[in-house]
Amino acid sequence: MASTFTWLDYSEYERRKMLDVIELFGEKTTRDELGLGGIRDAFADLLFPGTSTVQTRAKYFLFVPWLYQSLEKKRTESAKVGLRGRKLEIELARQLELAGETDGVIGLVAKEKLQRLPSNIYWQGLSQWGIRTFAGSQEEYHRSLDLFYRRQRARRDSRHEHEGETADEDDLHNWHAGLPPASAAFPMGETLSLSREEAAYLRERLVTHCPQSLLAWLVREHVDVGDASYVWELEVELPATLRKQVAHGRNFSEVLHGAQLLYNLILAEQRDWSEKIEAYREELQEWGSLVSGRLDELQSWNRTEFWRIVYQSNPRVSSRARSFVQSWLDLIFVSPEAAANAAARPARQLVENREAQLKRGLARVRNERARELWNGAAGAAQLDLRWGSARRIAADILAGLEADDDA
Repeated sequence: MASTFTWLDYSEYERRKMLDVIELFGEKTTRDELGLGGIRDAFADLLFPGTSTVQTRAKYFLFVPWLYQSLEKKRTESAKVGLRGRKLEIELARQLELAGETDGVIGLVAKEKLQRLPSNIYWQGLSQWGIRTFAGSQEEYHRSLDLFYRRQRARRDSRHEHEGETADEDDLHNWHAGLPPASAAFPMGETLSLSREEAAYLRERLVTHCPQSLLAWLVREHVDVGDASYVWELEVELPATLRKQVAHGRNFSEVLHGAQLLYNLILAEQRDWSEKIEAYREELQEWGSLVSGRLDELQSWNRTEFWRIVYQSNPRVSSRARSFVQSWLDLIFVSPEAAANAAARPARQLVENREAQLKRGLARVRNERARELWNGAAGAAQLDLRWGSARRIAADILAGLEADDDA
């Protein structure tokens, strides 16, 4: 019997988090095999609110509301808005391709077979940035449009009857009133580059609605994000609070990467896959050198403060996830030789038990059939706390702020 996902008692936020996870199932290096996702997301949401791992470019924060505004202008019925919106989003991908865009075009390869549309990917972020004012899921928005049109018509009729009176129409906007207008030909002629006006608008939304975030600080201070692989590689002096958050995120990412590598090494050994065994042993040695080089700093890591930040950002992190992380840290720091500590039996047992705790009978370390499906890497990449997506979005906004709109 095929497995299915159902959405019972899930908030819209949780639902979209799960969709992001499903989207990543096919990416062998980014899967969350040891249940670290809740802690990862605690820092990612704190530092880069409104982003997700499957977002690509900043201009989709404008494309999506423009698309829906065009459908609202045509009074597209609730029953038809989903299908017509999909056609517009597929057409947008085609227009971007015609304009020569290749980097970050959603649907460039899949085209009409695209499963998850940009409107779905960016829906939650549009609310967090204060661009979407409709409070509800995408499906609820679609269902609400027929009533929305009737209320708009009734409000106009009322104004005609009471000429000169001012009516509060805040509840009759699904999108922020200050949204820059789309071109008359939208989506024809579109590119992924932001004009100065568009970039300034996105910066204003970020700074207004996510003022304490690192993403807002980067675009407010015009920080060159360059090609840093991790946010802690930026050569910039951060404000104290952000510096502390990034430091805790870095410690978590770097130290727990050893557990991710060990998990894959265990599978390689169980499969007797010599090439992978050698590769993961080398990676563990490199990881051990990195951690041992920061040993004094890591041993003085304020874990109480770390967990306070985690739970303030994501109260849903389980006690079992916390216990696993704490146990891993204790084992790794038992002596200065981090790589040797990770390869020892207690660390191996901890990792094996963690996967079994999460997957029960389907855990690869204890299920031969599941292990046969392992293709050599699962959740092996170091966690970047969503920096890859955030960096691209920040770079787009910063480039737009420097754009010559008259060119």
